[in-house]
Amino acid sequence: MPASLSNRIALVTGASRGIGYATARALAAQGAHIIAVARTQGALEELDDEIRKGGGSATLVPLSLTDTDGIARLGAALHERHGRIDILVGNAGVAGPSSPLGHIELKPWNDVIAVNLTANFQLIRCLEPLLRKSDAGRAVFITAGSANKAPGYRGPYAASKAALETLVRVWAAETASTPIRVNLFSPGPIRTRMRATVFPGEDPMTLDTPEQVAEFIVPMCTPDWTDTGKLYDYQARRLMSFRAPE
Repeated sequence: MPASLSNRIALVTGASRGIGYATARALAAQGAHIIAVARTQGALEELDDEIRKGGGSATLVPLSLTDTDGIARLGAALHERHGRIDILVGNAGVAGPSSPLGHIELKPWNDVIAVNLTANFQLIRCLEPLLRKSDAGRAVFITAGSANKAPGYRGPYAASKAALETLVRVWAAETASTPIRVNLFSPGPIRTRMRATVFPGEDPMTLDTPEQVAEFIVPMCTPDWTDTGKLYDYQARRLMSFRAPE
């Protein structure tokens, strides 16, 4: 029986660890060729080894997503090599400082916005033409409950994720009449390195793993997925619609 994503081309950011790593492996296991984007060459090579062990294939792209010109060059290179992409998983993110807003310097604020928001905007700009070449382009962006809960001392992260959600919803509205489906995925507390840095006293063994999360992201990347402009809440195991303004 053929894999459900056979011959699909999937670009995953933050693919060297955590949810990005697990999602890249899960997509590859379903037959997708992975364009794995992350800052660290060595970690990408470890991902490549695991994908190849499972019979899959990957192209490694060591790139900081703060390099917006590099994202543009990546889009051009993918156009030249493949002529399209079928799946975009915008997973890369940084936690930023855990401090009162008045104590946060401008540079760490800008660093969080650059990775969590601006980089995804640039990915949309540069990759939408390639997704439009697919018969069923799919995009999933990883958000967080902080976007709506607005917890104290997590200002840059919460603000960046709230802005990301709006950005993604706008793009979903703009592409609603195309074959592209654009959605958000909120994993909640998951056993990742980022989570451990923000909540060092938490027992990680009480949390679900990135591999468990990836099982729910993969279906959103398939041609069979038809919803757009929605948010999948992993903790609640349900797809949520955003309420239209009154």
